[in-house]
Amino acid sequence: MRDMNVKDKQRRPAPPAGRRDDKPGRKPSAATGKPRSQGQKSVPKAIDRPVITPEPGPVTERVLTLRSGERPAERVPLILHSDGAGDFHLVDSGNGLKLEQYGPYRIVRPEAQALWPRALPDHVWEAADAIFTGDTEEDGMGRWRFPRHALGETWPLSLLDVDFHGRFTAFRHVGVFPEQIAHWAWMKQAVEQAGRPIKVLNLFGYTGVASLVAAAAGAEVTHVDASKKAIGWARENQSLSRLDKAPIRWICEDAMKFIQREERRGHRYDIILTDPPKFGRGPAGEVWQLFDHLPAMLDICRELLAPKAIGLVLTAYSIRASFYSIHELMRETMRGKGGLVESGELVIREAGLDGKTPGRALSTSLFSRWVPK
Repeated sequence: MRDMNVKDKQRRPAPPAGRRDDKPGRKPSAATGKPRSQGQKSVPKAIDRPVITPEPGPVTERVLTLRSGERPAERVPLILHSDGAGDFHLVDSGNGLKLEQYGPYRIVRPEAQALWPRALPDHVWEAADAIFTGDTEEDGMGRWRFPRHALGETWPLSLLDVDFHGRFTAFRHVGVFPEQIAHWAWMKQAVEQAGRPIKVLNLFGYTGVASLVAAAAGAEVTHVDASKKAIGWARENQSLSRLDKAPIRWICEDAMKFIQREERRGHRYDIILTDPPKFGRGPAGEVWQLFDHLPAMLDICRELLAPKAIGLVLTAYSIRASFYSIHELMRETMRGKGGLVESGELVIREAGLDGKTPGRALSTSLFSRWVPK
């Protein structure tokens, strides 16, 4: 990431930010494909609720300068552990793979950071319900193998008191990123204990689990994602959680364009979550590069924080950088704002077959979080 010049103003382009399909790596083209085996359940249609239509308008570059005032206090490194919650836990890992429990199913997926040997015997792994193959000749569920019997494309899951659909996608994931449980639990507690109405902005919100956790806790939520398909999935999850009447705005738009407009309108939020991809494309083919455009995005997010804001949370996946890179960026962004910046890694710890036996820790992403003192 290029350093901010202390003496001279520096112009950074602020293009539209793309969608996230697969945090861990390559972005294959979106496709639902055909099921690999019989017995697939029909995919529920997106609930017919209005999605806010974005306003047209050019994206302007943003001038970034060194802010005045002291940098926030710091707490590093902070390792946020998750042993699992609700219907999820990490069973075992090793030899470049991980074995996870998602509700009734045990799933095997690639995990490059699992350099160690597996702890559980082969027969446990071989009894998995679904294995991601990454077969580039197939699409959708065709990139999964089901050793025991055919499975439907979706199934119900629950985390932190919200219900949603897991789905076998072509992008290796199943629609939820459990390492985020640490942030979601923090947000849930903050909303419940605030004693006042709280507004949450969830950028790159994808399938909406974080948005639903916030809404279930009592927050007014604005959920932004550039993918119509993801928004449809998120609204299905809203119905599954019986939160149809919850104050959630589903906005299908480029994240950067949206926050620029919110800044012009003077809108403010108490909690902002941003989970940008390393690389992405917006609805009109606009290019997002995290190292080039993240500083401008965080700078705008700072301006969107309410006077009594509770926090700004950034997560970053698959980047060649230390957490110190985003930590120092966050501290510079929040210079003069006071508070505390805590940064480190999100880690999931193995919990064994019973979900209660602590094992090795698997690093999943970097994060930086600003909170007021």
